[in-house]
Parts: sequence; C-alpha cells; structure tokens
Amino acid sequence: MKKTRITFNAPVTLGFVLLCFFATLFGVLSSGKITEGFFMTYHSSLGNFMTYVRFFTHVLGHEGWEHFIGNASYLLLLGPMLEEKYGSKTLLEVIGITALATGLINYVFFWDIALCGASGVVFAFIVLSSFTEFKQGEIPLTFILIMFFFVGEQVYEAFAVNDNISNMAHIVGGIVGAVVGYTLNRKKF
Repeated sequence: MKKTRITFNAPVTLGFVLLCFFATLFGVLSSGKITEGFFMTYHSSLGNFMTYVRFFTHVLGHEGWEHFIGNASYLLLLGPMLEEKYGSKTLLEVIGITALATGLINYVFFWDIALCGASGVVFAFIVLSSFTEFKQGEIPLTFILIMFFFVGEQVYEAFAVNDNISNMAHIVGGIVGAVVGYTLNRKKF
C-alpha cells in the first residue's frame, strides 16, 4: 500500500500566501506600524527608498485576519491551477506586475489613500483563470461573465459605495489578468 504524503504543489502560491501571513502577523503584533512601514503603499517622498519597495510589498500586508483570510482563500483556490497551467515563473510575474501596477496607479492618482492587501492579485487570478480553456479565435464565455460580474461590480462600487475597499486595485488586477491570459494563450496558436 502506497503512503499518502503532503506535497508542496504550488511553490509560488504557497510562498506568496505564507509571506502574506507573516506580513499580516507582524502588522497585527505591531498595531499596524510594520504594515505601514513595509507593507502599505501611499504617497511618500520619491527620495525615500522604501517608497519603491512598497510598490511591490503592499500586496503582502493586510489590515487584519479577516482581510488576509478572504484573499488567501481565493489565492489558494485559484493559484495552484494557474501555476500548473502557466508555470511558477509566470505566476510570480503576474503577482509582480499586478503589485507594481496597483502601487504606481495608487501613488500617482490617489495621493490621500493608503493601499495594502492582495486583492488586486486575487482579481488578476480570477480573470486569468477564465482563460484556462481559451482557443484561438474565441472569447470564452467565462471571461465575459467574470468581467461582467467581478469587474463590473468593482466599477459600480467605485462610484456608488464608500466602503474603504480599493476598487481600483481590483479593476487593475482584473485588467492585468485579462492581458496576461489573452497574451499567454494567444501565443500557443
């Protein structure tokens, strides 16, 4: 009889969630000071080296456990499938591109808003997952529905709801997922 063992099946996904966990833990233990210093992007001096670091690291920090668990659940649900299909390197690039894009857009256009959390990456994963059965010359209905429901909701909430959630990060993450998904799958044909 073959033994059952636990495998480290999606190293980028698991590593990213683990980094988010520790960033959240340190943030909670420091009453948000570590999050603000290392894992949150906001309009700070371009002469400050940490401004550039936080363009990437803000996706690791979360406001608290509920915020982290919500994002981690989606990451763990979608990440392994995407990592298997596209590879670890590509998934790491999606995370990096999404982090940089949301960090820069927040810095340039939303001077008075601090941004933290992996929600943009989650939305990139959601939209990217709709391309898993992409064929040349076709637009997957799942992609259209995801864009309508998930991204459409974010556009609506950006204007109609004041809930301290960065709809911009969700929309930008969705756009990154769409562009990467289309580009990667188009090259296969």
